Amino acid sequence: MKTKKIVSVIVFSLLGLMVIVFCYFFVGNPKPVEQIEVGVTFSKIQAENMGLNWKEVYLAVLDDLGFKKIRLSAYWPEIEPEKDRFKFEDLDWQIEEASKRNVEIILAVGQRLPRWPECHIPSWAEKLKKEERQERLLNLITKIVNRYKDIKAIKYWQVENEPFLRTFGECPKLDKKFLDREVALVRKLDSSRKIIMTESGEFSTWIGAARRGDILGTTLYRRVYGKLGYVKYPLPPIFYARKSFLIKKFFPIEKIIVIELQAEPWGPAPIQDLSIEEQYKTMSPEKFKEIIEYTKKSGFSEAYLWGVEWWYWLKVKHNNNDMWDSVKVLLNKNNI
Repeated sequence: MKTKKIVSVIVFSLLGLMVIVFCYFFVGNPKPVEQIEVGVTFSKIQAENMGLNWKEVYLAVLDDLGFKKIRLSAYWPEIEPEKDRFKFEDLDWQIEEASKRNVEIILAVGQRLPRWPECHIPSWAEKLKKEERQERLLNLITKIVNRYKDIKAIKYWQVENEPFLRTFGECPKLDKKFLDREVALVRKLDSSRKIIMTESGEFSTWIGAARRGDILGTTLYRRVYGKLGYVKYPLPPIFYARKSFLIKKFFPIEKIIVIELQAEPWGPAPIQDLSIEEQYKTMSPEKFKEIIEYTKKSGFSEAYLWGVEWWYWLKVKHNNNDMWDSVKVLLNKNNI
């Protein structure tokens, strides 16, 4: 009888705790922000994968859309395609063009960087033993930081991209000790800039990034495609607002931003292989407006849009300016 009583107390206590947690993250309406600072992620490899002239896309992002915040990636296979043979020309050009226009840059370094397959490792480095490959990566990071640390346009360093998201991408197993070495190296090479660490908004506690970075960057997606088909995440804005509150309460994070705000489709195949109708199931001008309002309601005051290569692809390959113009309207508004 006594044992049953104890079990009952435990069960009801756990149920009570679950109800409290549910109410905390799913019940309520946070105070929305009035304005969002909007930036964009640009990927040279994504532009090329979509059959675009990447320089043309990049200049359109800067001059036609007029973004003043941009996130760029220092892809290892592009910078060191062969061991000890470095090619910085393309990244130099991107940084120089942004600098000319007083655009603030987040420069992401490491092996796991934006865009599939998530981990970008040159073929010659894949053949190395783990320890040797890690040393080569540290060598690369050293060269990148030393090359660009005197450029004023670079506002932040980002070390790796969503390193704790183990269920997505073609990547080696996460080595947290090595990740700590990467962060420490960047801090040592350039102590004047803050470091951004990124996490999944839907599938992470954010604790791993909060322990290591000065700024936490989260992804924010609403509609995706997976094993269950098309899914809309059932997360209310209060989920992100309360999650942000807790992280700021327990970790010395300067701020939390949306580093990857969905503004492109997520379907069962690469975007360019889907019909426009299929693409619009997960992203369209109407859905774009919805996610902007959702972001405001979630309390985020800074967000980097994800999908500029797709907007341009629609524009030049399909004579469809819907997304391009929607973003332009957003950027031209004084109060987003």
